[in-house]
Amino acid sequence: MGKLFLVPTPIGNLDDMTFRAVKVLKEVDTILAEDTRNSGKLLKHFDIGTHMQSHHMHNEHKTVDHIVERIKSGENIALISDAGTPAISDPGFLLTRACVEAGIEVDCLPGATAFVPALVNSGFPNDKFIFEGFLPVKKGRQTRLNLLAEETRTMIFYESPHKLLKTLKHFSEYFGEDRPVSVSREITKLHEETIRGTAAEVLQQYTNKPPKGEIVIVVKGKS
Repeated sequence: MGKLFLVPTPIGNLDDMTFRAVKVLKEVDTILAEDTRNSGKLLKHFDIGTHMQSHHMHNEHKTVDHIVERIKSGENIALISDAGTPAISDPGFLLTRACVEAGIEVDCLPGATAFVPALVNSGFPNDKFIFEGFLPVKKGRQTRLNLLAEETRTMIFYESPHKLLKTLKHFSEYFGEDRPVSVSREITKLHEETIRGTAAEVLQQYTNKPPKGEIVIVVKGKS
């Protein structure tokens, strides 16, 4: 029986790729990639010639069973996403669950992920925290925000730049304008920045200067 490797890839700075990640990607039989064009650049940079196959949110339901059978027959397969650790707001959970249920060994390598540096850099308590990922776009959003308004642990959210202002407005409305917020943008990249302040202050900051790039929002829990 083969093995499934979950391999984190850099979220911006290629120097964050680990030696072990490169070694695994060179040695496996196949690499499952969220976007083969994007991952092709990464593999070329590290001189990795392993065969790639597309594995993303639109086809993973159809391909999981076949991939499990391939691993059971002896093939070693690695899964990578476009950036960061697979299955964290990216494809990977379905395949991992299927492999675990089939008795296949799963090896998740440590490595890059966006929310950990954003959390640590926020200055908010990090002994206890919750990762919310992306909030519901429409249905369920209000219900979720009402529940989170009472959350005492530090909260972590992912958001796209064109929805950041809307989300900060909702935080001001549901959590209060004075709730401490930290927004980290373009982590590990050239224009990395972290803006801290109250929900109202950070909202004003990005109203004056529209955001770009990947965004992690960290919100202090209710006191």
